[in-house]
Amino acid sequence: MGFLGVESSLTGRLWVGPGVEVERKAEALVQAHSYPLGLALVLARLGVPVEEAPGFLDPRLRDLLPDPRGLKDMERAAARFLTALRLRQRIAVFADYDVDGGSSAALLLHWLRQMGAAATLYVPDRIDEGYGPNVPAMRDLAAAHDLIICVDCGTLSHEAIAAAEGADVVVLDHHLGGETLPDCLAVVNPNRQDEDGSLAHLCAAAVVFLMLVEAGRQLREAGEQGPDLMGFLDLVALATVADVAPLKGVNRALVRQGVKVMAGRRRPGLVALSDVAKLDAAPSAYHLGFVFGPRINAGGRIGKADLGARLLACPDLAEARAMAERLDALNAERREVEAAVRAAALAQAEERGLDAPLVWAAGEGWHPGVVGIVASRLKEKTNRPAVVIGFDGEDGKGSGRSVAGIDLGASIQKIAAEGLLQKGGGHRMAAGLSLSRDQLEPAMARLSELLGKQGAGTGGAADLRLDGMLMPGAVRPELLEELDKAGPYGQGASAPRFALADMRIAFAKQVGTGHLKLSCDDGLGNRLEGICFGAFDGPLGPALLNHGGARFHLAGRLEINEWGGRRAVQIRLEDAAPAADGSV
Repeated sequence: MGFLGVESSLTGRLWVGPGVEVERKAEALVQAHSYPLGLALVLARLGVPVEEAPGFLDPRLRDLLPDPRGLKDMERAAARFLTALRLRQRIAVFADYDVDGGSSAALLLHWLRQMGAAATLYVPDRIDEGYGPNVPAMRDLAAAHDLIICVDCGTLSHEAIAAAEGADVVVLDHHLGGETLPDCLAVVNPNRQDEDGSLAHLCAAAVVFLMLVEAGRQLREAGEQGPDLMGFLDLVALATVADVAPLKGVNRALVRQGVKVMAGRRRPGLVALSDVAKLDAAPSAYHLGFVFGPRINAGGRIGKADLGARLLACPDLAEARAMAERLDALNAERREVEAAVRAAALAQAEERGLDAPLVWAAGEGWHPGVVGIVASRLKEKTNRPAVVIGFDGEDGKGSGRSVAGIDLGASIQKIAAEGLLQKGGGHRMAAGLSLSRDQLEPAMARLSELLGKQGAGTGGAADLRLDGMLMPGAVRPELLEELDKAGPYGQGASAPRFALADMRIAFAKQVGTGHLKLSCDDGLGNRLEGICFGAFDGPLGPALLNHGGARFHLAGRLEINEWGGRRAVQIRLEDAAPAADGSV
Protein backbone atom coordinates (compact mmCIF):
# COMPACT_ATOMS: atom_id res chain seq x y z
CA MET A 1 0.00 0.00 0.00
CA GLY A 2 1.29 3.46 -0.83
CA PHE A 3 2.35 5.99 1.77
CA LEU A 4 -0.77 7.82 3.06
CA GLY A 5 -2.70 5.36 0.92
CA VAL A 6 -1.50 6.95 -2.32
CA GLU A 7 -1.24 4.21 -4.93
CA SER A 8 -1.59 6.56 -7.90
CA SER A 9 -1.19 10.30 -7.35
CA LEU A 10 -2.33 13.11 -9.63
CA THR A 11 0.82 12.48 -11.67
CA GLY A 12 0.27 8.71 -11.61
CA ARG A 13 2.94 7.85 -9.06
CA LEU A 14 3.06 5.46 -6.13
CA TRP A 15 4.15 7.17 -2.93
CA VAL A 16 6.77 5.22 -1.00
CA GLY A 17 7.46 6.21 2.60
CA PRO A 18 10.16 5.20 5.06
CA GLY A 19 10.46 1.52 5.90
CA VAL A 20 10.04 0.07 9.36
CA GLU A 21 13.79 -0.05 9.96
CA VAL A 22 14.21 3.64 9.04
CA GLU A 23 11.34 4.63 11.31
CA ARG A 24 12.89 2.63 14.16
CA LYS A 25 16.28 4.30 13.68
CA ALA A 26 14.60 7.71 13.51
CA GLU A 27 12.90 7.09 16.85
CA ALA A 28 16.26 6.13 18.36
CA LEU A 29 17.81 9.37 17.04
CA VAL A 30 15.01 11.44 18.54
CA GLN A 31 15.38 9.71 21.91
CA ALA A 32 19.19 9.95 21.97
CA HIS A 33 19.66 13.50 20.68
CA SER A 34 16.23 15.19 20.85
CA TYR A 35 16.39 15.88 17.11
CA PRO A 36 13.23 17.04 15.31
CA LEU A 37 11.44 14.08 13.73
CA GLY A 38 12.01 15.40 10.21
CA LEU A 39 15.77 15.56 10.75
CA ALA A 40 15.82 12.15 12.41
CA LEU A 41 13.99 10.59 9.45
CA VAL A 42 16.51 12.03 7.00
CA LEU A 43 19.50 10.89 9.06
CA ALA A 44 18.01 7.42 9.36
CA ARG A 45 17.41 7.24 5.63
CA LEU A 46 21.02 8.27 5.02
CA GLY A 47 22.15 5.41 7.26
CA VAL A 48 23.77 7.57 9.93
CA PRO A 49 24.32 5.53 13.14
CA VAL A 50 22.85 7.02 16.31
CA GLU A 51 26.23 7.46 17.98
CA GLU A 52 27.78 9.12 14.88
CA ALA A 53 24.99 11.63 14.25
CA PRO A 54 26.58 14.65 16.04
CA GLY A 55 29.80 14.22 14.06
CA PHE A 56 27.87 13.73 10.82
CA LEU A 57 26.05 17.03 11.32
CA ASP A 58 29.36 18.80 11.93
CA PRO A 59 31.85 17.12 9.55
CA ARG A 60 35.45 18.25 9.92
CA LEU A 61 37.67 17.98 6.87
CA ARG A 62 40.78 17.40 8.97
CA ASP A 63 39.14 14.28 10.43
CA LEU A 64 37.92 12.92 7.09
CA LEU A 65 40.66 13.86 4.62
CA PRO A 66 42.57 10.70 3.65
CA ASP A 67 46.34 10.53 3.64
CA PRO A 68 47.33 11.26 0.03
CA ARG A 69 50.10 8.69 0.29
CA GLY A 70 47.43 6.01 0.52
CA LEU A 71 47.10 6.33 -3.26
CA LYS A 72 49.70 4.62 -5.41
CA ASP A 73 52.20 6.84 -7.27
CA MET A 74 51.16 9.89 -5.22
CA GLU A 75 54.55 10.69 -3.70
CA ARG A 76 56.26 10.28 -7.07
CA ALA A 77 53.69 12.53 -8.82
CA ALA A 78 53.99 15.32 -6.25
CA ALA A 79 57.80 15.11 -6.20
CA ARG A 80 57.98 15.43 -10.00
CA PHE A 81 55.55 18.36 -9.90
CA LEU A 82 57.76 20.15 -7.35
CA THR A 83 60.90 19.39 -9.34
CA ALA A 84 59.37 21.06 -12.37
CA LEU A 85 58.50 24.05 -10.20
CA ARG A 86 61.96 24.38 -8.68
CA LEU A 87 63.79 23.95 -11.98
CA ARG A 88 61.36 26.27 -13.77
CA GLN A 89 60.63 23.54 -16.27
CA ARG A 90 57.87 23.86 -18.84
CA ILE A 91 54.60 22.31 -17.59
CA ALA A 92 51.50 21.47 -19.63
CA VAL A 93 48.11 20.57 -18.16
CA PHE A 94 45.99 18.35 -20.41
CA ALA A 95 42.40 18.49 -19.10
CA ASP A 96 39.06 16.97 -19.98
CA TYR A 97 36.48 19.43 -21.30
CA ASP A 98 33.90 19.06 -18.51
CA VAL A 99 33.55 20.75 -15.11
CA ASP A 100 35.70 18.19 -13.33
CA GLY A 101 38.48 18.56 -15.89
CA GLY A 102 38.24 22.35 -15.87
CA SER A 103 38.25 22.52 -12.07
CA SER A 104 41.19 20.12 -11.90
CA ALA A 105 43.19 22.24 -14.33
CA ALA A 106 42.26 25.44 -12.52
CA LEU A 107 43.50 24.01 -9.22
CA LEU A 108 46.95 23.41 -10.72
CA LEU A 109 47.08 26.74 -12.54
CA HIS A 110 46.05 28.76 -9.46
CA TRP A 111 48.54 26.85 -7.26
CA LEU A 112 51.37 27.43 -9.72
CA ARG A 113 50.46 31.11 -10.07
CA GLN A 114 50.68 31.58 -6.31
CA MET A 115 54.12 30.00 -6.47
CA GLY A 116 55.23 32.37 -9.20
CA ALA A 117 55.02 29.84 -12.03
CA ALA A 118 52.73 29.11 -14.98
CA ALA A 119 51.63 26.22 -17.18
CA THR A 120 50.17 25.65 -20.63
CA LEU A 121 46.49 24.63 -20.61
CA TYR A 122 45.33 22.18 -23.28
CA VAL A 123 41.72 21.00 -23.57
CA PRO A 124 40.84 18.76 -26.53
CA ASP A 125 37.94 19.61 -28.82
CA ARG A 126 35.01 17.30 -28.11
CA ILE A 127 34.17 16.76 -31.79
CA ASP A 128 37.53 16.94 -33.54
CA GLU A 129 39.67 15.18 -30.91
CA GLY A 130 37.25 13.38 -28.60
CA TYR A 131 37.81 12.53 -24.95
CA GLY A 132 41.25 12.27 -23.43
CA PRO A 133 44.81 12.49 -24.71
CA ASN A 134 45.39 11.88 -28.42
CA VAL A 135 48.60 11.16 -30.28
CA PRO A 136 49.03 14.47 -32.19
CA ALA A 137 48.29 16.65 -29.16
CA MET A 138 50.57 14.71 -26.81
CA ARG A 139 53.37 14.63 -29.37
CA ASP A 140 53.17 18.40 -29.85
CA LEU A 141 52.97 19.11 -26.11
CA ALA A 142 55.95 16.88 -25.41
CA ALA A 143 58.02 18.74 -27.99
CA ALA A 144 57.56 22.01 -26.07
CA HIS A 145 57.27 20.87 -22.42
CA ASP A 146 59.18 18.87 -19.84
CA LEU A 147 56.16 17.67 -17.83
CA ILE A 148 52.60 16.92 -18.97
CA ILE A 149 49.94 16.47 -16.29
CA CYS A 150 46.75 14.80 -17.53
CA VAL A 151 43.77 15.59 -15.30
CA ASP A 152 40.41 13.80 -15.39
CA CYS A 153 41.70 11.66 -18.25
CA GLY A 154 44.64 9.52 -19.33
CA THR A 155 44.20 6.25 -17.42
CA LEU A 156 43.36 4.32 -20.61
CA SER A 157 45.44 6.45 -23.03
CA HIS A 158 48.31 4.07 -23.65
CA GLU A 159 49.07 5.03 -27.25
CA ALA A 160 48.71 8.78 -26.77
CA ILE A 161 50.92 8.86 -23.69
CA ALA A 162 53.54 6.74 -25.44
CA ALA A 163 53.65 9.46 -28.12
CA ALA A 164 54.80 12.05 -25.56
CA GLU A 165 58.47 11.34 -26.19
CA GLY A 166 60.93 13.51 -24.29
CA ALA A 167 58.48 14.62 -21.60
CA ASP A 168 57.43 13.05 -18.33
CA VAL A 169 53.70 12.35 -18.00
CA VAL A 170 51.70 12.29 -14.76
CA VAL A 171 48.06 11.18 -14.77
CA LEU A 172 45.66 12.43 -12.07
CA ASP A 173 42.35 10.75 -12.82
CA HIS A 174 39.39 8.86 -11.36
CA HIS A 175 38.01 6.93 -14.34
CA LEU A 176 37.99 3.15 -14.18
CA GLY A 177 41.40 1.71 -15.00
CA GLY A 178 42.20 -1.29 -17.17
CA GLU A 179 44.35 -4.31 -16.46
CA THR A 180 47.44 -2.40 -17.56
CA LEU A 181 48.39 1.24 -17.04
CA PRO A 182 50.03 3.64 -19.50
CA ASP A 183 53.82 3.69 -19.50
CA CYS A 184 54.40 6.98 -17.73
CA LEU A 185 55.92 8.44 -14.58
CA ALA A 186 52.82 8.18 -12.37
CA VAL A 187 49.13 7.27 -12.55
CA VAL A 188 47.30 8.50 -9.45
CA ASN A 189 43.78 7.13 -9.62
CA PRO A 190 41.62 5.65 -6.83
CA ASN A 191 39.94 3.51 -9.51
CA ARG A 192 43.09 1.73 -10.63
CA GLN A 193 42.62 -2.03 -10.61
CA ASP A 194 45.29 -2.37 -7.91
CA GLU A 195 43.68 0.15 -5.52
CA ASP A 196 41.41 -1.04 -2.70
CA GLY A 197 38.45 1.09 -3.81
CA SER A 198 38.08 2.96 -0.52
CA LEU A 199 38.45 6.29 -2.36
CA ALA A 200 36.66 5.27 -5.54
CA HIS A 201 34.04 7.98 -4.95
CA LEU A 202 36.51 10.86 -5.45
CA CYS A 203 36.26 13.01 -8.56
CA ALA A 204 39.41 14.04 -10.43
CA ALA A 205 39.56 17.46 -8.79
CA ALA A 206 39.64 15.78 -5.37
CA VAL A 207 42.54 13.63 -6.58
CA VAL A 208 44.34 16.78 -7.77
CA PHE A 209 43.63 18.40 -4.41
CA LEU A 210 45.18 15.44 -2.60
CA MET A 211 48.25 15.73 -4.84
CA LEU A 212 48.54 19.39 -3.82
CA VAL A 213 48.20 18.34 -0.17
CA GLU A 214 51.08 15.94 -0.70
CA ALA A 215 53.08 18.63 -2.51
CA GLY A 216 52.52 20.94 0.46
CA ARG A 217 53.75 18.24 2.81
CA GLN A 218 56.91 17.73 0.76
CA LEU A 219 57.49 21.48 0.67
CA ARG A 220 57.21 21.70 4.46
CA GLU A 221 59.61 18.79 4.87
CA ALA A 222 62.08 20.83 2.78
CA GLY A 223 61.52 23.91 4.91
CA GLU A 224 59.39 25.68 2.32
CA GLN A 225 55.79 26.88 2.30
CA GLY A 226 53.06 26.34 -0.27
CA PRO A 227 49.67 28.05 -0.81
CA ASP A 228 46.84 27.76 1.72
CA LEU A 229 44.79 24.93 0.23
CA MET A 230 41.59 25.68 2.13
CA GLY A 231 40.96 28.50 -0.33
CA PHE A 232 41.00 25.96 -3.19
CA LEU A 233 38.03 23.97 -1.91
CA ASP A 234 35.47 25.97 -3.91
CA LEU A 235 36.83 24.34 -7.07
CA VAL A 236 36.84 20.88 -5.48
CA ALA A 237 33.25 21.31 -4.32
CA LEU A 238 32.14 22.48 -7.76
CA ALA A 239 33.70 19.47 -9.48
CA THR A 240 32.41 16.99 -6.90
CA VAL A 241 28.80 18.09 -7.34
CA ALA A 242 28.90 18.69 -11.10
CA ASP A 243 30.54 15.30 -11.75
CA VAL A 244 27.77 13.62 -9.74
CA ALA A 245 30.19 12.10 -7.24
CA PRO A 246 28.41 10.56 -4.24
CA LEU A 247 28.20 12.99 -1.34
CA LYS A 248 29.55 10.69 1.34
CA GLY A 249 32.60 10.64 3.54
CA VAL A 250 35.25 13.16 2.59
CA ASN A 251 33.24 14.29 -0.45
CA ARG A 252 30.56 15.63 1.83
CA ALA A 253 33.09 17.54 3.92
CA LEU A 254 34.80 18.89 0.79
CA VAL A 255 31.54 20.25 -0.56
CA ARG A 256 30.40 21.68 2.78
CA GLN A 257 33.65 23.58 3.22
CA GLY A 258 33.91 24.48 -0.46
CA VAL A 259 30.48 26.13 -0.47
CA LYS A 260 31.58 28.25 2.49
CA VAL A 261 34.71 29.31 0.59
CA MET A 262 32.58 30.13 -2.45
CA ALA A 263 30.39 32.45 -0.37
CA GLY A 264 33.48 34.64 0.16
CA ARG A 265 33.43 35.55 -3.57
CA ARG A 266 37.22 35.41 -3.99
CA ARG A 267 37.38 33.36 -7.20
CA PRO A 268 36.83 35.77 -10.14
CA GLY A 269 35.46 33.07 -12.42
CA LEU A 270 32.85 31.90 -9.91
CA VAL A 271 31.94 35.49 -8.99
CA ALA A 272 31.35 36.21 -12.69
CA LEU A 273 29.24 33.06 -13.05
CA SER A 274 27.16 34.00 -10.00
CA ASP A 275 26.55 37.46 -11.41
CA VAL A 276 25.66 36.34 -14.93
CA ALA A 277 23.24 33.80 -13.46
CA LYS A 278 21.76 36.57 -11.27
CA LEU A 279 22.20 34.70 -8.00
CA ASP A 280 21.00 36.85 -5.12
CA ALA A 281 22.27 34.59 -2.35
CA ALA A 282 25.36 32.56 -1.52
CA PRO A 283 25.66 29.51 -3.82
CA SER A 284 24.48 26.14 -2.53
CA ALA A 285 25.23 22.62 -3.72
CA TYR A 286 22.16 22.94 -5.95
CA HIS A 287 23.67 25.95 -7.73
CA LEU A 288 26.94 24.11 -8.27
CA GLY A 289 25.19 21.33 -10.14
CA PHE A 290 22.38 23.12 -11.92
CA VAL A 291 23.49 26.75 -12.37
CA PHE A 292 27.30 26.78 -12.59
CA GLY A 293 27.83 23.31 -14.02
CA PRO A 294 25.79 23.67 -17.23
CA ARG A 295 27.35 27.03 -18.04
CA ILE A 296 30.92 25.83 -17.52
CA ASN A 297 30.18 22.73 -19.58
CA ALA A 298 28.65 24.75 -22.41
CA GLY A 299 32.07 25.67 -23.79
CA GLY A 300 33.12 22.05 -24.09
CA ARG A 301 29.74 21.02 -25.49
CA ILE A 302 29.09 23.49 -28.29
CA GLY A 303 31.72 26.23 -28.03
CA LYS A 304 35.44 26.59 -27.42
CA ALA A 305 36.55 23.58 -25.42
CA ASP A 306 38.89 25.35 -22.98
CA LEU A 307 36.57 28.26 -22.15
CA GLY A 308 35.24 26.77 -18.91
CA ALA A 309 38.69 25.87 -17.60
CA ARG A 310 40.06 29.29 -18.52
CA LEU A 311 37.19 30.96 -16.70
CA LEU A 312 37.83 28.96 -13.53
CA ALA A 313 41.56 29.70 -13.70
CA CYS A 314 41.13 33.39 -14.56
CA PRO A 315 42.65 35.84 -12.01
CA ASP A 316 41.02 38.97 -13.49
CA LEU A 317 37.35 39.77 -12.80
CA ALA A 318 36.77 41.86 -15.93
CA GLU A 319 38.17 39.12 -18.14
CA ALA A 320 36.16 36.54 -16.21
CA ARG A 321 32.95 38.49 -16.74
CA ALA A 322 33.45 38.46 -20.50
CA MET A 323 34.02 34.69 -20.49
CA ALA A 324 31.04 34.08 -18.18
CA GLU A 325 28.76 36.07 -20.50
CA ARG A 326 29.99 34.03 -23.47
CA LEU A 327 29.35 30.79 -21.60
CA ASP A 328 25.90 31.97 -20.59
CA ALA A 329 25.06 32.62 -24.25
CA LEU A 330 26.47 29.23 -25.27
CA ASN A 331 24.40 27.59 -22.55
CA ALA A 332 21.22 29.14 -23.95
CA GLU A 333 22.19 27.82 -27.37
CA ARG A 334 22.92 24.43 -25.84
CA ARG A 335 19.44 24.30 -24.31
CA GLU A 336 17.85 24.77 -27.74
CA VAL A 337 19.96 22.00 -29.27
CA GLU A 338 19.28 19.76 -26.30
CA ALA A 339 15.51 20.26 -26.49
CA ALA A 340 15.38 19.04 -30.07
CA VAL A 341 17.53 15.98 -29.39
CA ARG A 342 15.65 15.22 -26.17
CA ALA A 343 12.26 15.16 -27.92
CA ALA A 344 13.55 12.85 -30.65
CA ALA A 345 15.38 10.56 -28.22
CA LEU A 346 12.39 10.25 -25.89
CA ALA A 347 10.04 9.41 -28.74
CA GLN A 348 12.44 6.74 -29.98
CA ALA A 349 13.00 5.28 -26.52
CA GLU A 350 9.25 5.16 -25.81
CA GLU A 351 8.64 3.37 -29.09
CA ARG A 352 11.29 0.81 -28.16
CA GLY A 353 9.86 0.49 -24.62
CA LEU A 354 10.92 1.88 -21.28
CA ASP A 355 10.78 -1.31 -19.21
CA ALA A 356 14.16 -2.87 -20.16
CA PRO A 357 17.23 -2.59 -17.90
CA LEU A 358 18.68 -0.04 -20.36
CA VAL A 359 16.92 2.85 -22.08
CA TRP A 360 18.71 4.04 -25.21
CA ALA A 361 18.32 6.10 -28.35
CA ALA A 362 20.51 6.95 -31.35
CA GLY A 363 20.11 9.43 -34.17
CA GLU A 364 21.88 10.96 -37.14
CA GLY A 365 23.42 14.36 -36.50
CA TRP A 366 22.63 14.49 -32.79
CA HIS A 367 25.20 16.87 -31.33
CA PRO A 368 27.78 14.94 -29.26
CA GLY A 369 27.86 17.85 -26.82
CA VAL A 370 24.30 17.25 -25.61
CA VAL A 371 23.86 13.47 -25.73
CA GLY A 372 25.06 13.17 -22.12
CA ILE A 373 22.49 15.68 -20.89
CA VAL A 374 19.73 13.92 -22.83
CA ALA A 375 20.85 10.60 -21.34
CA SER A 376 20.43 12.20 -17.91
CA ARG A 377 16.89 13.25 -18.78
CA LEU A 378 15.99 9.74 -19.94
CA LYS A 379 17.53 8.28 -16.79
CA GLU A 380 15.53 10.64 -14.59
CA LYS A 381 12.28 9.88 -16.41
CA THR A 382 12.63 6.10 -16.34
CA ASN A 383 14.77 5.37 -13.28
CA ARG A 384 16.98 3.25 -15.51
CA PRO A 385 20.47 3.63 -16.96
CA ALA A 386 20.31 5.47 -20.27
CA VAL A 387 22.59 5.83 -23.28
CA VAL A 388 22.16 8.37 -26.09
CA ILE A 389 24.29 8.22 -29.24
CA GLY A 390 24.77 10.71 -32.05
CA PHE A 391 25.90 9.41 -35.45
CA ASP A 392 27.94 11.19 -38.09
CA GLY A 393 27.82 8.81 -41.03
CA GLU A 394 28.93 5.38 -39.88
CA ASP A 395 30.55 6.55 -36.65
CA GLY A 396 28.68 7.24 -33.44
CA LYS A 397 29.64 8.89 -30.17
CA GLY A 398 27.48 8.46 -27.11
CA SER A 399 27.18 9.11 -23.41
CA GLY A 400 25.48 7.16 -20.68
CA ARG A 401 24.15 8.00 -17.23
CA SER A 402 23.36 5.51 -14.51
CA VAL A 403 21.17 5.18 -11.43
CA ALA A 404 22.28 4.47 -7.88
CA GLY A 405 23.68 0.98 -7.38
CA ILE A 406 24.39 0.27 -11.06
CA ASP A 407 27.98 0.51 -12.34
CA LEU A 408 27.61 1.71 -15.92
CA GLY A 409 31.29 2.45 -16.50
CA ALA A 410 32.41 -1.10 -15.73
CA SER A 411 29.76 -2.58 -18.03
CA ILE A 412 30.68 -0.30 -20.92
CA GLN A 413 34.36 -1.05 -20.41
CA LYS A 414 33.52 -4.77 -20.49
CA ILE A 415 31.66 -4.65 -23.80
CA ALA A 416 34.49 -2.54 -25.24
CA ALA A 417 36.92 -5.28 -24.22
CA GLU A 418 34.61 -7.81 -25.90
CA GLY A 419 34.97 -5.90 -29.16
CA LEU A 420 31.39 -4.63 -29.28
CA LEU A 421 32.55 -1.00 -29.17
CA GLN A 422 35.38 0.93 -30.76
CA LYS A 423 36.16 2.27 -27.29
CA GLY A 424 34.39 3.05 -24.06
CA GLY A 425 34.88 3.73 -20.38
CA GLY A 426 33.99 6.00 -17.50
CA HIS A 427 32.89 5.57 -13.92
CA ARG A 428 29.88 4.20 -12.06
CA MET A 429 27.45 7.00 -12.83
CA ALA A 430 28.61 8.24 -16.24
CA ALA A 431 30.43 6.83 -19.23
CA GLY A 432 31.25 7.51 -22.86
CA LEU A 433 31.53 5.27 -25.90
CA SER A 434 32.31 5.22 -29.61
CA LEU A 435 30.94 2.64 -32.03
CA SER A 436 29.94 1.94 -35.63
CA ARG A 437 26.39 1.56 -36.92
CA ASP A 438 26.90 -2.18 -37.27
CA GLN A 439 27.86 -2.40 -33.60
CA LEU A 440 24.86 -0.45 -32.32
CA GLU A 441 22.17 -3.10 -31.83
CA PRO A 442 24.50 -5.88 -30.54
CA ALA A 443 26.26 -3.47 -28.16
CA MET A 444 23.04 -2.11 -26.67
CA ALA A 445 21.60 -5.62 -26.28
CA ARG A 446 24.73 -6.83 -24.48
CA LEU A 447 24.89 -3.71 -22.31
CA SER A 448 21.24 -4.16 -21.32
CA GLU A 449 22.00 -7.76 -20.39
CA LEU A 450 24.95 -6.77 -18.18
CA LEU A 451 23.02 -3.98 -16.48
CA GLY A 452 20.09 -6.30 -15.89
CA LYS A 453 22.37 -8.68 -14.02
CA GLN A 454 23.22 -5.78 -11.69
CA GLY A 455 19.54 -5.19 -11.00
CA ALA A 456 18.82 -2.34 -13.40
CA GLY A 457 15.19 -2.00 -14.39
CA THR A 458 13.73 -3.38 -11.17
CA GLY A 459 12.82 0.00 -9.65
CA GLY A 460 9.51 1.57 -10.51
CA ALA A 461 9.90 4.63 -12.72
CA ALA A 462 6.88 6.27 -11.13
CA ASP A 463 7.73 5.81 -7.46
CA LEU A 464 7.92 9.01 -5.40
CA ARG A 465 10.07 8.40 -2.36
CA LEU A 466 9.24 10.37 0.77
CA ASP A 467 11.12 10.77 4.03
CA GLY A 468 7.85 10.86 5.94
CA MET A 469 4.98 13.11 6.91
CA LEU A 470 5.26 16.44 8.69
CA MET A 471 2.60 18.35 10.55
CA PRO A 472 2.28 21.86 9.08
CA GLY A 473 2.85 23.41 12.50
CA ALA A 474 6.31 21.83 12.60
CA VAL A 475 7.34 23.30 9.25
CA ARG A 476 9.40 26.28 10.44
CA PRO A 477 12.69 27.90 9.33
CA GLU A 478 14.43 26.30 12.32
CA LEU A 479 13.61 22.84 10.94
CA LEU A 480 15.13 23.69 7.58
CA GLU A 481 18.27 24.97 9.28
CA GLU A 482 18.55 21.60 11.02
CA LEU A 483 17.92 19.72 7.77
CA ASP A 484 20.61 21.81 6.07
CA LYS A 485 23.16 20.44 8.55
CA ALA A 486 22.48 16.93 7.22
CA GLY A 487 23.48 18.11 3.72
CA PRO A 488 24.80 18.86 1.26
CA TYR A 489 22.38 16.83 -0.81
CA GLY A 490 23.02 15.35 -4.20
CA GLN A 491 24.18 12.05 -5.68
CA GLY A 492 23.78 9.26 -3.13
CA ALA A 493 22.15 11.65 -0.64
CA SER A 494 18.95 12.99 -2.16
CA ALA A 495 17.39 16.11 -0.67
CA PRO A 496 14.59 15.58 1.88
CA ARG A 497 11.08 15.22 0.52
CA PHE A 498 8.07 15.21 2.83
CA ALA A 499 4.31 14.84 2.64
CA LEU A 500 1.72 17.13 4.23
CA ALA A 501 -1.54 15.31 4.82
CA ASP A 502 -5.11 16.45 4.36
CA MET A 503 -4.42 20.04 3.32
CA ARG A 504 -6.98 22.58 2.12
CA ILE A 505 -6.11 24.72 -0.90
CA ALA A 506 -6.79 28.27 0.27
CA PHE A 507 -5.42 30.00 -2.83
CA ALA A 508 -4.14 28.87 -6.21
CA LYS A 509 -3.08 30.86 -9.26
CA GLN A 510 -1.23 30.15 -12.48
CA VAL A 511 1.93 32.26 -12.74
CA GLY A 512 4.70 32.62 -15.28
CA THR A 513 4.83 30.04 -18.05
CA GLY A 514 2.83 27.16 -16.64
CA HIS A 515 3.73 27.39 -12.94
CA LEU A 516 1.35 27.26 -9.98
CA LYS A 517 1.46 29.48 -6.91
CA LEU A 518 -0.61 28.23 -4.01
CA SER A 519 -1.37 28.63 -0.34
CA CYS A 520 -2.67 25.79 1.81
CA ASP A 521 -3.64 25.18 5.43
CA ASP A 522 -4.54 22.32 7.72
CA GLY A 523 -7.71 23.86 9.14
CA LEU A 524 -5.99 24.53 12.47
CA GLY A 525 -4.49 27.90 11.61
CA ASN A 526 -1.23 26.55 10.16
CA ARG A 527 -0.69 28.01 6.69
CA LEU A 528 2.02 27.21 4.13
CA GLU A 529 2.86 28.84 0.82
CA GLY A 530 3.95 26.76 -2.14
CA ILE A 531 5.18 26.85 -5.72
CA CYS A 532 4.94 24.11 -8.34
CA PHE A 533 7.09 24.65 -11.42
CA GLY A 534 5.76 23.25 -14.67
CA ALA A 535 2.49 22.32 -12.96
CA PHE A 536 0.46 22.87 -16.11
CA ASP A 537 2.62 20.59 -18.21
CA GLY A 538 0.54 17.77 -16.73
CA PRO A 539 -2.58 17.17 -14.61
CA LEU A 540 -1.21 18.58 -11.34
CA GLY A 541 -1.78 22.28 -12.04
CA PRO A 542 -5.35 22.03 -13.37
CA ALA A 543 -6.43 19.70 -10.53
CA LEU A 544 -5.17 22.02 -7.79
CA LEU A 545 -6.31 25.20 -9.52
CA ASN A 546 -9.85 23.81 -9.89
CA HIS A 547 -9.89 22.08 -6.51
CA GLY A 548 -13.56 22.73 -5.75
CA GLY A 549 -12.92 22.71 -2.03
CA ALA A 550 -11.37 19.23 -2.00
CA ARG A 551 -8.51 18.42 0.34
CA PHE A 552 -5.20 16.98 -0.79
CA HIS A 553 -2.10 15.21 0.42
CA LEU A 554 0.84 17.30 -0.84
CA ALA A 555 4.41 16.15 -1.44
CA GLY A 556 7.59 18.07 -2.16
CA ARG A 557 10.75 19.66 -0.88
CA LEU A 558 10.79 22.41 1.72
CA GLU A 559 12.77 25.59 1.19
CA ILE A 560 13.21 29.05 2.67
CA ASN A 561 11.57 31.92 0.83
CA GLU A 562 12.86 35.37 1.71
CA TRP A 563 11.14 38.61 0.80
CA GLY A 564 10.83 42.00 2.44
CA GLY A 565 13.22 40.99 5.21
CA ARG A 566 10.94 38.11 6.20
CA ARG A 567 11.88 34.43 6.13
CA ALA A 568 9.26 31.74 5.76
CA VAL A 569 9.13 28.13 4.65
CA GLN A 570 7.45 27.19 1.40
CA ILE A 571 6.93 23.85 -0.26
CA ARG A 572 8.27 23.26 -3.74
CA LEU A 573 5.42 21.00 -4.73
CA GLU A 574 6.19 17.90 -6.76
CA ASP A 575 3.02 15.86 -6.44
CA ALA A 576 -0.41 15.69 -4.84
CA ALA A 577 -3.21 13.21 -4.29
CA PRO A 578 -6.83 13.62 -3.20
CA ALA A 579 -7.38 13.02 0.51
CA ALA A 580 -10.44 10.93 -0.22
CA ASP A 581 -12.14 10.90 3.15
CA GLY A 582 -10.76 14.16 4.50
CA SER A 583 -8.63 12.40 7.08
CA VAL A 584 -5.16 10.95 7.39
